[in-house]
Amino acid sequence: MSLIRQLHYKFISIFATNNGKKLFKKKHLLSNVLKLQEMAFEFTDKNFDAESAEGVAVVDFWAEWCGPCRMIGPIIEELASDYEDKAIIGKVNVDDNPEISMKFGIRSIPTILILKDGEVVDKQVGVTTKNKLAEKIDKALMQVA
Repeated sequence: MSLIRQLHYKFISIFATNNGKKLFKKKHLLSNVLKLQEMAFEFTDKNFDAESAEGVAVVDFWAEWCGPCRMIGPIIEELASDYEDKAIIGKVNVDDNPEISMKFGIRSIPTILILKDGEVVDKQVGVTTKNKLAEKIDKALMQVA
């Protein structure tokens, strides 16, 4: 069992009971928690050009072994939910998709690119706040094509 799943079970065990009385079914809560965790789009070498060609796209270049990437992951997930109908927000695993990383010259992760109609309009290297990323996304959304 993965560490994330173990932590989710622990979380559910603690919060799903109140004075020994079960409030929710553990399985139902776990499935909802896992769904929340997977809101961002998954860019790949195969789908990247088609998915980022029109409108605003926010691309988080990351890897599982990268500590700072794991810190910014939840922020990307929240932004994906916040901008669901306005921009495509997703992640590229650099280990699984080397072509995209080479195309943009990604040398450090996390690196977040903001693209407008397929062209890079902003870049963030390293961990940042949700507010700073939201400002950059809003700026890209306001730009006239």
